[in-house]
Amino acid sequence: MCRHLAYLGPPTSLAELLLSPAHGLLRQSWAPRRQRNGTMNADGFGAGWYAPGDPVPARYRRAVPMWADASFADVARVTTSTAVLAAVRSATPGTTPDEAAAAPYRDGRWLFSHNGRVDGWPGSVAALAAQLPPVRLLSLEARVDSALLWALVQERLAAGDSAADALAAVVEGLSNTTTGRFNLLLTDGTTIAATAAGDTLCWRSDGAGTVVASEPSDDAPGWHRVPDGSVLTATRNDVEVRPLSVPARTRPDLP
Repeated sequence: MCRHLAYLGPPTSLAELLLSPAHGLLRQSWAPRRQRNGTMNADGFGAGWYAPGDPVPARYRRAVPMWADASFADVARVTTSTAVLAAVRSATPGTTPDEAAAAPYRDGRWLFSHNGRVDGWPGSVAALAAQLPPVRLLSLEARVDSALLWALVQERLAAGDSAADALAAVVEGLSNTTTGRFNLLLTDGTTIAATAAGDTLCWRSDGAGTVVASEPSDDAPGWHRVPDGSVLTATRNDVEVRPLSVPARTRPDLP
């Protein structure tokens, strides 16, 4: 499992988004409140953000727990952005432990994260890999289930799908192939798309900025739970949620 977050809104520091909240992503790396699978997210972390005038987001990724990286705290204190995607990682067994396996993954203007797992990894890889052209397989950033799901999303984006349609198509297609937990999160710096498919997802928007996250970072009002089996589209001042056409096949012990 993992925990992740995406933000669109006025310029805000990474520290304010990720480190300062009482139950923010930093705290979720060792004490998540709504995570049902696993108790910690200490197998790495990453943050991606957009700078003015540059459509390609910057990334900071490490293979250590977020709390163990004092340098990130310093970077986060002085780095502000209007669009951020960040995640803390709990690695799927059998996947690589290096920082290349930590979200966010990047392709041009896109940032992507996966909260969940593909059941049966790595034995389940063949059926998923068969859906991809060789050039896409050769470009996988890491030997990890999340990177393979990202490749499937990239194929849909390259075919012209919108962000939400790309995520929905991948999750709906997985129902014919495997089981697992498929909460996907994607942004291009202007729009956020996300799926709730096997784990918790919520959002908060105050009309100026929007946060989409695995779980609330504080106990303030305004957080909304996304129903399982849904796909979300958000801008900095609007959020829409619709059901997936074909719910993902999740494990029986999940909601």
